[in-house]
Formats: sequence, structure tokens, C-alpha cells
Amino acid sequence: MKLRLLIALAAPLFAVAQTRSASGLDTAAMNKTVDPCVDFYQYACGNWVAANPLPSDRARWGRFTELSNHNEKVLLDILQGAAVVTAKRSPLDAKIGDAYAACMDTATINKRGLEPITPELNRINAMVRMPDVIDELARLHRVGIGVLFTFGARPDAKDSNRTIAGIGQGGLSLPDREYYLKTDPKSVETRARFVEHMKKMFQLAGDSAETAGVKARMVMDLETILAKDAMDRVSMRDPNKTYHMMTLPEIAALTPNFDWSRYLGGTGAPKFDVANVSQPDYFKKISTDLAALPIDAWRAYFAYHLLRLTSSALPENFENEAFDFWSRYLTGTKEQRPRTARCVVVVDRSLGDLLGQKYIELAFGADAKKQITQLVEALEKAMGEDIRTLDWMTEDTKKAALAKLKAITNNVGSPKKWRDYSKLTIARDDFFGNNMRAAQASYEQRIEKIGKPTDKTEWGMTTPTVNAFYSPQNNTINFPAGILQTPFFDPRRDIALNYGGAGMVIGHEMTHGFDDQGRKFDGDGNLRDWWTAKDGAEFEKRSACIADEYSGFTSVDDVKLNGRLTLGENAADNGGLRIALMALQDTLGSKRELLDGYTPEQRLFLGFAQIWCENMAPQEARARAMTDPHSPGRFRVNGTLQNMPEFQKAFSCKAGQPMVSSNACRVW
Repeated sequence: MKLRLLIALAAPLFAVAQTRSASGLDTAAMNKTVDPCVDFYQYACGNWVAANPLPSDRARWGRFTELSNHNEKVLLDILQGAAVVTAKRSPLDAKIGDAYAACMDTATINKRGLEPITPELNRINAMVRMPDVIDELARLHRVGIGVLFTFGARPDAKDSNRTIAGIGQGGLSLPDREYYLKTDPKSVETRARFVEHMKKMFQLAGDSAETAGVKARMVMDLETILAKDAMDRVSMRDPNKTYHMMTLPEIAALTPNFDWSRYLGGTGAPKFDVANVSQPDYFKKISTDLAALPIDAWRAYFAYHLLRLTSSALPENFENEAFDFWSRYLTGTKEQRPRTARCVVVVDRSLGDLLGQKYIELAFGADAKKQITQLVEALEKAMGEDIRTLDWMTEDTKKAALAKLKAITNNVGSPKKWRDYSKLTIARDDFFGNNMRAAQASYEQRIEKIGKPTDKTEWGMTTPTVNAFYSPQNNTINFPAGILQTPFFDPRRDIALNYGGAGMVIGHEMTHGFDDQGRKFDGDGNLRDWWTAKDGAEFEKRSACIADEYSGFTSVDDVKLNGRLTLGENAADNGGLRIALMALQDTLGSKRELLDGYTPEQRLFLGFAQIWCENMAPQEARARAMTDPHSPGRFRVNGTLQNMPEFQKAFSCKAGQPMVSSNACRVW
């Protein structure tokens, strides 16, 4: 079985796509009865959408999840092999294999019942005064339970080479503060269902129905206070609004009812004198609003968060109840994913760099890395040309933008160094304990960075992940091996499709360095205004056009997209695709080969559209409209293309047709 995987992975994972057309285009996904100038998303993806109904264990199913699902099967094969105990098993295999085996051992998990979590609950229930609450708050933070606020190590936004302490708002269970504050019928219903869910969780933990109901109400009341005092999601996108360096005495004065010395002593953090407080108003408000809160409310709040975040490691009735509310009700998922898939995700999250080392051996050869690197270089050249030829930007700002572009570091495939897990104990019969120890080990590895130089080589996602990311403070773009496969990239297919897929993703991430957030950081990753006033104003005007455009799209029912929340991603889509097109045209030169009846430009646009084919449950669409900075797939396609004269020329679209915007937006 492993040999077969190795052979398959030496070529693109979805090699079957090569037989569909001369270019590698997925023509079976297309609905050619649709006019591409009316709805290009349906033209490119219509048959795929019809042929891929939402699986019962998914709230969303698209080309990203399709590839993620395949990668999970590769990881499952690795883990099932590593879980077999043999005399020759390596330490790496023993750790990931035992972690997987512990997750799969539901008989032991059910048999142990509440035993693993009882000491934690007893510690919470033993709190009698505020010093106890502060001690337990620090304890919970150390094991990854994010109650009340966040505390950790992060680069100084204005001096990215040093890592500092950061303190920010947090502690909500529901996805966003608006869930607690909106008064429409659906929001009221959701809050009622949430309270009922918490009541059931408390009952499973041993409380009577009456006691559980009282606790659930206390948690709801406490979290509503946190939501009311919190900064909204759109405001948090502005890094200037979340940068407030304060000394420890200043922080103490801001929150006179909280003993920071006691809390910090319990966190295990290195000593420090200043920290960035992302939302000072939040801390000032909760210090007053929570001052008279009874200890019973703190007990209920801490206990619920502990139960919520460890439910997957508790007996199946806890896991089932958590699924029923968080997935079935909130996102529309009808049934849980297979235990094997859930356990793959657990190991990837807790031991990602160990599993990633095994994955990279199978899934990413030197040839693929070389070709992706060449693609990156072509995209960088195109973006440089795009900046130089902008008609709305002055020379001084162009010069600074080009310097920032040149300073971007691109990391392809896997991180330069793997995380060390040697101090982490994994027990084959202790799934709950494994999770707690892994969370604490991750916390300790991060927290010790306070006061040290920033390590800009670190990655924020694991190697098999189907995604990519830009870090404004590191000025790096990271492309995990997991995404560098079909339908995004295939070294054997038409180059135009690769530019429309992986090329657009690369251009998208590059553009993030110059979106509404990224543009506020310079080439060294420091929060600094390097724009002239005139150029800054012009950028904001052009960005507002994109924000207004996407705010007009309806996600589901009467729910509109929030164009300000999705602005960065939408701007990156618009800029990234244009850069990918420029790079393709530069690479091809005078070569204009027609394949499958399409020009190179047409194939690029089709390749781009087909990476966003998806189906989504209405509940998931509603939730994402409130919380997700990404637009749904159909708007990522049509919203981007209706702004591009290059697309309209390629498909001979006429003014007045839906794919031709009468007020086309463009930043980059």
C-alpha cells in the first residue's frame, strides 16, 4: 500500500485530471450552456457543483476540501503504519503512531469516563476568592483554554525583530461578538440553543438539570458582557488600532481589580516590563463590568470552556453533544466525520511537524519545488512591473513598494527547521492527557520567546495544509506542500492552468503585502507609514470601491457579505489574478497555442475559477458571512472577474452584461 502511494505521489495526486482534456482543464466540471459573460462561476463550475452535493459530514465541500481529503488519506496511511508497535519503530513513528492510537481507542476513552477531567474540574470548583480565579485563569491559559483574554508572545509590530508579550480580548464561545448582541430572530434562537447546549454539557458532567440550567445562564451572561466590551472584527483589521505599548504599572492602573503580578507569575512567562495591549478599552471595561461577579459564575464559565475544548477527548456522549450544537446546528453538518479522519486532524494539529516530515517525503519532490520556485520568481517580476506602471501611485511610494516586494522571503514546501517535540510525552492509553500535554508544550514553546529576537523562519500552518499565508511582520510568504498539487498545480499540464491556480494563489499572497493591512508594514515587517499622503488617500478610495462592491453580494437568504471584513482577501484576489495573468503573458511571449478550444488567457481564467468550485450549507454560509474574511467561492470568481477588462476581452463580453462591471474596481 505504501509503495502504491509513493508511486502516485511522484506525479500529481489527481493525475486522472490529465485524461480529461488536452490541456488538463477539468472540462467535466463546466456547464457550457451558461454564458461566460453572464455567470462565469457557473460556466466554469456548474457541472462540478451539481455532481458534488454536500457530503453529510461536511458543512462545506470544494476543491480545497477535495484536496485536503486526499491529503488526509495519505496521512492516515502514514499514521496507521506508525501505530503498529514493532521493535524497529522509530521514535518519530512511535510518537505519532501512539498519538493516533490513543485517539482511536474509544473503548478506553469511554471506560475512563470523567476520570481524566475530574482533577481539572475539581480545581475549578475549589475556587473561593478572586486570587483563586486568577491562579486558575493562568493554569487554563497554559493548557490552551482561552478564557477571558489572550496572552502570548508575538513580534513587536513596530520592531519586528524582537518578540514581546501581547495581551488581547478573548474568551467568547460563539464565533463572534455579534452572536451575543444582535436582536434578529435567528440570533435570539441561536443564543437559546447555546444555553440549552451548555445545560446538557453540565448535566453530562454530573450536575442536576436545575444546577446545569443556572450555570448555563451564568456563562451566557458573563460572555455577553465580554462581547459588549469587545472591539468589533472589522476594527481589529487595522493594526494601528491594536497597537498600544504599555508598562506593567500602566496595565495595572487600567485594570485595578485584576492582580497582574499574580497572573503573570502563574503563566511561566519570562519577566518583561512592557507589553502590547491590543484593546485597552476592553480591559478597562471588563475590569469594571466583572468586578462584582460571583465566584459561582467564574466556576461555571471556566468549567464550560474546559468541557467545550476537551469534548473530543471525553466519552462519546460529550463529543456527540458538542457536535450537535457546534456542527449540526451552527454549520448544518449532518453527521460527524469518520473517527479516523478526526484523529488524523488531531495528530496534525498536535504533532504537525513530526507528521509533516513523513508527509513531505512522499508528497513533494525536488522537481516540484524547483518549478514552484520558478513560478514564484515569475510572479514577483510581474508584480514589480505592475507597481512600476500604476498610474495612481507617485514615484516615492513606488520605490518603497518595490523595496518591500524585493524583501519578501518565499518559503516553499516545508519550514526550514522542524519543531522539537522531544520533551512531549505521548501515552498510547491517555488521549485526554496527550491533548493537555501537547497544548501546554506548544504554549511553553511560544511563551519563552518573549524578550528574544523574532524567529522569522517559523510557519503558522503544517506542511500538508491546503492553504498558503503571508506574514506582514515577517514579510514572508509560505506555500505548504499540501496545496501545491492539482487543481492548483500540476507540472505535467498546461502552464496557463498552473498560472490560474497556483500562480493566482502566489500572486494573492504577494498582494497581501499591499492590502489594507499589509500596506501598513514596511519591508522589514514594521508598522510604519511609508506612503505619501496623496497615495494613501488614493489607496483608501480604491479599496472602498472593492469593499462596497462585495458588500452588495448576498451570501444566503437576507445576509449580505461584509465588504470591510473581506476587503483584504478580495483585494488580494483582484490583484493576485491580474499579476498571474501578467506573469503568464510574459512567460509565453508570442506563443498563443489554442488548447481545448481556449486561448491561454481563457484557460488561465478557467483554471482560476475552478479552484473555487464549492457547495456550502446555508447555516455555514450565514456563519461565515459574519466571521470569515474570505468571500464565498462564487464571489471570489465573479467579483474578481467583473473588475477585469482583460477577462472581458478574452471572452468578448459586452458592456451591460453581468460579468462587466459598470464601476470596475482596481487597486493593484
